[in-house]
Amino acid sequence: MQIFIDTADLDEIREAYSWGIVDGVTTNPSLIKKAVDRRPGLSMRDYIRDICRSVEGPVSLEVKGVSTEQMVQEAEMLYERFNPVNGNVVVKVPVSTAMEDGQPLFEGIRAIKTLEGRGIPTNATLVMTAEQALMAAKAGATYASPFLGRVDDYLRTKLDIAFDKSDYYDPLCARHLEEQTWEEEASGAELYDRLMRSDISDNGIYSGVDLVDSIVTIYDAYGFDTQVIAASVRNARQAREVAEMGVDIATLPFHVIEDMLTHPKTLEGMQLFTRDVVPEYEELFE
Repeated sequence: MQIFIDTADLDEIREAYSWGIVDGVTTNPSLIKKAVDRRPGLSMRDYIRDICRSVEGPVSLEVKGVSTEQMVQEAEMLYERFNPVNGNVVVKVPVSTAMEDGQPLFEGIRAIKTLEGRGIPTNATLVMTAEQALMAAKAGATYASPFLGRVDDYLRTKLDIAFDKSDYYDPLCARHLEEQTWEEEASGAELYDRLMRSDISDNGIYSGVDLVDSIVTIYDAYGFDTQVIAASVRNARQAREVAEMGVDIATLPFHVIEDMLTHPKTLEGMQLFTRDVVPEYEELFE
């Protein structure tokens, strides 16, 4: 599994890349704005160029338009302006740009297809369903980014569960809640109706990790070239679980990458090993 860092903070990018485990960067306009706001007077263009120079791997830059024509034009501009810096720009395109019911649904898909035909690599972003990921792959997206943390937020809000975004959401608990409905005596029709009304999934998806698993299964079944980027990862356990299912890439915030190397027994072990170094062993290193 490749690890991308999900940030536009140049200090975080350089620090994480120095560890030797970061393969790329994903950004978005909000992350770039936040990073640049901390550096008054900095040129946005120069800053993005510095990000591209800092990593020998893909750097995702996002369009801001909502129509196919706008997104294609912006994607070409981003690619022509920044790809020559290090040959690593990927353009993020929302899988759908509709913000209200009734608005066009396929602007993002059309833009991805157009850009694929022009040789510009794309990252289909804001993927919240396996169906969206399937269409992104059909359109030729280089990457598809399911937002597993936001799916967890949606499901927890649906259940009226108080949570912090870094909290792990366990789909097994959700399934157990549904199974409790089956245990009561009732006719088959009554149980079916009760279960359908008590469904606490998102169209059969019980967590963000569950969503990634569904997408990986579909892509493997049909041999799509599109790579899956597990995005909106909130904690180290989610990163481990998507790695277990064979996801191509996880894009992780700086703090999640740190958490993946942290355990109290590792800290304790280092304290013990350091304390127990005897003079004779110390002399070996002189």
